[in-house]
Amino acid sequence: MRRFGPLRWFNARRFSSCARETRRQHFHTSLLHLASGEETTAFADALAFAAKARSLPLGSKVHAQIFRSGFSRDIFTQNCLLVMYSKCEALESAIKLFEEMPKRNLVSWTSIISGSINNFEYNMALETYLEMTRAGFCPNEFALASMLSACTALEDIPLGSSLHSLILKIGMDVNSFVGSSLLYMYAKSGDIRSAESVFGAVCCPDLACWNAMVEGYIMNDCGHDAFRVVSLMHSEGLVGDDFTFMGLIKGCSNSSYSNYGKQIHGAVIRHQMESSTMVMNSLIGMYSRMGMKDPAAKVFIRTKQKDAVSWNIMMTDFAQEDKDREFVDSFRRMLSTGTNPTEVTFSVAFRLCSTEHGVTVGLQFFSFAQKLGLVDDALVTNSLIDMFCKWGRTEDACFVLSELPSKDVVSWNLMILGYISNSCCTEAVQLFRALCRCGVKPDESTYSNVLSSCNGGVQFKRVGEQIHACVTKAGFSSSCYVGSSLINAYASSAMVGNSFKSFQEIRAPDLVSWSAMISALSKQGFSLEALSLLNSLGEAGEKPDDFAICSALNACAKISAFTPSKCIHSLIVKSGFEEHHWIGSALVDAYAKCGDIDSSRALFTGFQGDYDSVLFNTMITAYAYHGLVADAINLFDKMKSSGLEPSQATFSAVISACRHSGLVEEGRRFFNSMISRYGIIPSMDNYACLVDLHARKGYLQEAQEVILSMAVEPTPAIYRSLLSGCRVHGNRELGVWAAKRMIQLEPGNGAAQALLHGLYAEGGDWAVAGRADGEGVEPGT
Repeated sequence: MRRFGPLRWFNARRFSSCARETRRQHFHTSLLHLASGEETTAFADALAFAAKARSLPLGSKVHAQIFRSGFSRDIFTQNCLLVMYSKCEALESAIKLFEEMPKRNLVSWTSIISGSINNFEYNMALETYLEMTRAGFCPNEFALASMLSACTALEDIPLGSSLHSLILKIGMDVNSFVGSSLLYMYAKSGDIRSAESVFGAVCCPDLACWNAMVEGYIMNDCGHDAFRVVSLMHSEGLVGDDFTFMGLIKGCSNSSYSNYGKQIHGAVIRHQMESSTMVMNSLIGMYSRMGMKDPAAKVFIRTKQKDAVSWNIMMTDFAQEDKDREFVDSFRRMLSTGTNPTEVTFSVAFRLCSTEHGVTVGLQFFSFAQKLGLVDDALVTNSLIDMFCKWGRTEDACFVLSELPSKDVVSWNLMILGYISNSCCTEAVQLFRALCRCGVKPDESTYSNVLSSCNGGVQFKRVGEQIHACVTKAGFSSSCYVGSSLINAYASSAMVGNSFKSFQEIRAPDLVSWSAMISALSKQGFSLEALSLLNSLGEAGEKPDDFAICSALNACAKISAFTPSKCIHSLIVKSGFEEHHWIGSALVDAYAKCGDIDSSRALFTGFQGDYDSVLFNTMITAYAYHGLVADAINLFDKMKSSGLEPSQATFSAVISACRHSGLVEEGRRFFNSMISRYGIIPSMDNYACLVDLHARKGYLQEAQEVILSMAVEPTPAIYRSLLSGCRVHGNRELGVWAAKRMIQLEPGNGAAQALLHGLYAEGGDWAVAGRADGEGVEPGT
């Protein structure tokens, strides 16, 4: 740009030489002022364009031209530069320019405050505001609105109330712009009454102020009041805009508001707002949240200009219902309309394809995302890591993580969780260490995930203690979420004392923490302590959940505590948990082990919920525990006639019933039918029941054949059953064989060595008994 316009039209010959020189000087001065004003406006327009486009390179070039043209010290231009740098997310450049300004006016201060807030530097905005007031400037409506936004983001309501006092003092409470920010702050904090008071004080609320009040009601679940405000607004002749209707639609979050949702839909049509894609998208989302798929599809069809959001909402519905074909068809139609998929589209696609049968389609989506250059987006990458982990392809997931230019903690958490879900606990711990070395700060989810990998073993006990130290150092030991994970980690390693210490470190235990501690005590045999903690939970004013009640009932079953079982039964009825399968099963088991089989039978017969296999298994086991074999077998037949498929646990229960009564043939028949008729692979518990069944009746060779036929290494408990049978029935040779293998599996098992010693001593071989440790002792020695 040239600073001076063309001068050729100036006719110097019309004046005398003296007059000509005087007039030329006056003209040049006037033209300079005119050109300066025009160029300042041109620079302001160029900077406004760069700010709107968020183009920092363009803004920097305009700044360079301003400097060359000599306007770099013009305060109006400098203020425009502050706005441009702030909106282009170059706050450091804005601050540097602000500090170099020789003079600052109120606009300068307001611009840097607003820019700090737009770049999420709320504390810096507060400090700048204080400097501005110390410099003698009185804040205008823009500065006050910005500061109220900072108070809202920081949840600093006391400071916001102080600003409110200042607003009242300078008479700014009637300003609609300030009022909108002020009432939004109160509404966000849950103080809807103060928000109403602020709204009532505004002199002539504009549409933005009305919309803020509507959104405030919606945030505080006051949907009826939001609808009332919109009706009042329309009665005063002010028609709502896109944001008004979007706010109302947002308030219809569940099916209980379906009638209001339909009325809003009618208002959208009446006010001819179907041309707004944002409003139509909100309607589609509303109907989808309510489970009204057909109206959602109709609104989608009526949407004239569908954008990626429109398609994403519909495809998300298909993904949630596992409708693979419909999802792919919608994806193809979206592409045919020229709409490009977004990060949300691929995120939903990867989560849909996370099942085993979705590998082929998932890889195709992956290739397309790479082609569009979206695989570096955090949302897409996290979904991709999750998909690969659910396929069991942890190496591919780890490669995706390693290729990320910048890894956030969510990506690390997903990969750690993926390792754990694929039983790669060592790799999960190693990845946690790599995360810490990279300087990423673990959050609560990180610690909770990695602690779930510390599930027993000497190595993981040590790792769990080290992670606990990191938790304490990071200040998360008082967190309920992390504390519950610590309780479970220590409990899985039989370190119940450390579990209780972790429980005590939690500042305000929630129900999950209480339940985890009760479960830890119950599983480790501290039944009385578990019941005592359940009482403490009630004294703390908390109502136990189904998990805590099940854990307490298991504790009652272990010590045959009949009276506590009856008390907990009363609590179950009072809490309305009678229809819960797990609670019903635990109560049946507790009564049976307390010797009250009649109460177990009555509970099972009168169960109000839908019967499942777990409840049947528990009742069959209860009959077996009391030697009621015929009842157990009849119940097994009834279970099959009810359409429930028996499981490994079912056969363990019915074979146990046969074991208690010595019905070897019936037990064999059930075991064989499990494989031949139901195609169920026997579990270690199934084999243990069958071996014990044979050993108790003296079928020792058959028991040994069962052990030798097992595809996996038997546990010491199975050899112990055979060894007990050998002692009862006097088969020393086979007993030595079983004892020797027990000692090989558990070299430090003193009970096995004692049993082996007893076998030789009972046979009179005292010399061999004196050195019987399972080493070098052959059967028949």
